[in-house]
Amino acid sequence: MIEFVGWHMPVWFTSIIEEHLAVRNAVGIFDVTHMGRMLITGKDSLNFLQYVTTNNVEKLRVKRLHYTLICNPSGGIKDDAMLLRLEEEKYLLVCNASNREKIYNWLKEHSKKFNVKVEDVSDQVPMLALQGPLAEKTLQKLVETNLSKLRHWRITTAKISDLDIIITRSGYTGEDGFEITLWKVPLNKPQKAIEVYNKIIEAGKEFGIKDCGLGARDTLRLEAGLPLYGNDIDENITPLEAKLDWVVKFEKGEFIGKEALLKQSEKGVEKIRIGIKMIGRGIPRPHYNLYIGEDKIGTLTSGTYSPLLKIGIGMGYVKTEYSQPETEIEVDIRGKRVKAKIVEWPFYDPTKYGRRRKIEGK
Repeated sequence: MIEFVGWHMPVWFTSIIEEHLAVRNAVGIFDVTHMGRMLITGKDSLNFLQYVTTNNVEKLRVKRLHYTLICNPSGGIKDDAMLLRLEEEKYLLVCNASNREKIYNWLKEHSKKFNVKVEDVSDQVPMLALQGPLAEKTLQKLVETNLSKLRHWRITTAKISDLDIIITRSGYTGEDGFEITLWKVPLNKPQKAIEVYNKIIEAGKEFGIKDCGLGARDTLRLEAGLPLYGNDIDENITPLEAKLDWVVKFEKGEFIGKEALLKQSEKGVEKIRIGIKMIGRGIPRPHYNLYIGEDKIGTLTSGTYSPLLKIGIGMGYVKTEYSQPETEIEVDIRGKRVKAKIVEWPFYDPTKYGRRRKIEGK
């Protein structure tokens, strides 16, 4: 267990590798209650969210969610988030735990010009993430809603133990999975949430479900090529540098950071986020420098041993001219240069792993 932004959090239960492989091959459950959840309601909620986030909220229909970014005026990423449209004028924004206070204050500050209400409901709505190819079979045992009809990036409601829950189908592991949000279960009275968690564990027993900690959460998202706030993205990195330009919709109208991002888009980026796979023996870690010959071309922001691939993998930023896949580079691992190459993500074979894997008979 470690202290993590004011929470006592498990790094692992049995082992990071066991938990990681359970999610890739079967099913695992994460308690993600520590994340921030902001409820945005009111007549101007759509226009307000268009202004403070980069994705196009106008295209987000009721009972759908999307990935988005919140930028500062210079285009730096204040946070990456999931935005759920629960009703016509009711949205839930899920942000990173470390940014909960910062994002709440930012939204409150900018909401003054709009007819909206911004509430931090994090302490009233526990949240669980059920991830892996057998997540659907596990959760289906507990709810009447037909989950096979629930497509990715969609929202539905259900009941577990007479408790109203919101189910979204997404996830930050690369795998298929669900987020389960429990309404009006204050964290100082967590019995209902614990009951739901235990029921999911019981339902997943036949599939080899594992409790998962922060360690597996990190290795899974890295294998999928997904950035972690504070490591791979922050207020000094723009969406264009982070290769997250697919959630920046310039055509939608004004939003915070648009002008700076348009300028950068026209000029081109000097550095860009890349993935690396080790060729030589060694595990890459954050802050290790990357070289071609004697030229330092960039730095790693994340790095680990991949439990699935059984090699070192990493993510970082290099000068744009060196970012082509298959470029051979060297990683400075504690003073020793070790061979690696730049690769596309996900790091795994997406026909065998991840939510788009090919299933026999389908």
